[in-house]
Amino acid sequence: MTQQATPGRISPEELIALALDPGSFRTWDRPLPRLAIEEGYAEELAAAKAKSGRDESIITGEGSIEGRRVAVILSEFTFLGGSIGVSAATRITEAIEKATHLGLPLLASPVSGGTRMQEGTAAFVQMARITAAVNAHKRARLPYLVYLRHPTTGGVFASWGSLGHVTAAQPQAMIGFLGPKVYKALFGKEFPAGVQQSENLHRHGKIDAVTHPRHLRKFIIGILTVLNANPDELRTGNHPDSAPAVDDADTGARETQSWPAVTASRLPLRPGLRDFLRLAAGDLVPLGGTAGESPKTLAIALATIGGRGTVVVGLDRKGADGGATFGPAELREARRGMDLAEALGLPLLTVIDTPGAELSKEAEEGGLGQEIALTLAKLLDLRVPTMTLLLGQGAGGGALALFPTDRIVAFSNSWLAPLLPEGASAIVHGNTRHAGAMAQQQRVSASAMFQDGLLDEVLEEPDSFQARSANIFLAKAASAVDQHLRDIATTDLDVLIKDRSRRYVPGRP
Repeated sequence: MTQQATPGRISPEELIALALDPGSFRTWDRPLPRLAIEEGYAEELAAAKAKSGRDESIITGEGSIEGRRVAVILSEFTFLGGSIGVSAATRITEAIEKATHLGLPLLASPVSGGTRMQEGTAAFVQMARITAAVNAHKRARLPYLVYLRHPTTGGVFASWGSLGHVTAAQPQAMIGFLGPKVYKALFGKEFPAGVQQSENLHRHGKIDAVTHPRHLRKFIIGILTVLNANPDELRTGNHPDSAPAVDDADTGARETQSWPAVTASRLPLRPGLRDFLRLAAGDLVPLGGTAGESPKTLAIALATIGGRGTVVVGLDRKGADGGATFGPAELREARRGMDLAEALGLPLLTVIDTPGAELSKEAEEGGLGQEIALTLAKLLDLRVPTMTLLLGQGAGGGALALFPTDRIVAFSNSWLAPLLPEGASAIVHGNTRHAGAMAQQQRVSASAMFQDGLLDEVLEEPDSFQARSANIFLAKAASAVDQHLRDIATTDLDVLIKDRSRRYVPGRP
């Protein structure tokens, strides 16, 4: 078996030098009182202090990143493996509370074996205390960013190491709950190789990015730029860095036959979600494995659109390995994006372009139907402004789960249906030959939906897609999203939530 490479450990000083503005760091640490619980291992503490040159396993303070004040909490692994006892927990909690009081974003970078075994249960329950402080910080809608270093395990990973609005990890870092030494001692065999590696967690959507320490500063700058975007400081209209202006005067819909729209939405050259993000986003931070050689069907990103910080959650027909269907895991990830928008107070943009859900034994056993219901319910009650861009295909419950927002815009050849027209034909006629007639009968096209009051705007699109026409197509989308997000930005949230479902009431005014 090939020996897995072990990443180097990054010291707090190295991370400060890489992430913060030079010379900006100021410590918040103050002397900690000696606790009775520490008397039982006083010699170990003294040796740890001598080895590390520190009084505890935690360093706290503040600095700046491109001039923005940022609070930091950093673990020191050379002090008893970065373990957390009562004194270390006190330092962490006080730093989180101070960051909350000062209104500062917080960067936490643990590297730890977990709870300090010498202090037992008294230390273990400190994870609840730290978590409560993180919750208060997040309730204040202040960013909590986590960078997991090698290794981060146990109670630290299972508490403040896993609560980030955005979480990145060091390449090849060992990240997990159960330490491999404990596993071997308990079960008499090695823990399976690669399971607790940061890259594997990223592939499974448990962390947002694997980022080398030398790239951490750029990663954080991207996040803070989106979170601090203020569209009120920008002139009305397109963002200066966005695509060229297009004529958006026509907000209605020319009559479109449903089946031609369905076939047009499947053209290989038709732009997809990631094409839209590349053109529309002034700043873009892909999360959860959305940027890679094999992108997922569902994408989450922080982005500035028209200068406004936005969370984007989208279903992309150009998903991983050409597979465009989605399953329960993608819907759970979609709700995670909704939670992120609500936690940070950012508007949510959903983008729909999918031929439907995965139809399989695994999807059924994974609770596909329940996940659709939970996602739909979450979106309808979300306490931030929301908008949908129907970019192309919209088949099935998963598309519906991202559909009912405050403003809904669709391209003229996009559509929404309870099932692929071929599937509807099979149900009604016993074959797929009547797909076109079923699409027309079900009024799935954007023009029909607009007439039925289900859309706020329909954007006309070109008959074919070349480089220039694709850019015009995407620029229309960017302009429409920008304008509608501006329109709803100041609307009372209670009014928005009440109105989200009213458009579906027959005969509504």
